[in-house]
Amino acid sequence: MQTRADLPEHLLQLQRTADSEHLALQQLSDSEERRRQRQFWFEAAYAVQTAVTLYAQTKGLNHFEVERTLHGIVRGASR
Repeated sequence: MQTRADLPEHLLQLQRTADSEHLALQQLSDSEERRRQRQFWFEAAYAVQTAVTLYAQTKGLNHFEVERTLHGIVRGASR
């Protein structure tokens, strides 16, 4: 099982950014603002997925395990 020390900081930061964009989306009520914010969130989430895929492939790791560890580290730290 991977730990925080095993994951590069850029993956942690990308996940934090995606989570922050999602939180911002949840707090909006105006439909146009939500549409714009949803796009920011999608782009941030796509960046995370792309980076996780590349990292997992490069290191010969299971994508799901890397993603699960990343979520646990980032979201566990914010709870």
